[in-house]
Amino acid sequence: MAEKTNTAAEPSIEELLAALKESIQRMEREDISLQEAFDEYKKGIDMVSLAQKKIDSIEKEMLVLNEAGEPEELS
Repeated sequence: MAEKTNTAAEPSIEELLAALKESIQRMEREDISLQEAFDEYKKGIDMVSLAQKKIDSIEKEMLVLNEAGEPEELS
C-alpha cells in the first residue's frame, strides 16, 4: 500500500485542531462582531468535519492490518 502524504491543501489532524483552537479563541474575544463569530463558527464546523473524516480513514486503515502487522489492500 502506498504511503499517503499531506499536501498544502490537505492539513494534518494536528494542524486542523490547532486552527480550531485559534478559531475558538477568536470567537471568545469580546470585541468580535456577531457576523465574525458566525463566520468563525462555520469555519470551525468545516474543520471538525474534515478532522473526523481523517480520523475515520485512519481507523479503517488500522482495522485492515493483518496479524503480521502489515497493511492489506482494500478491495
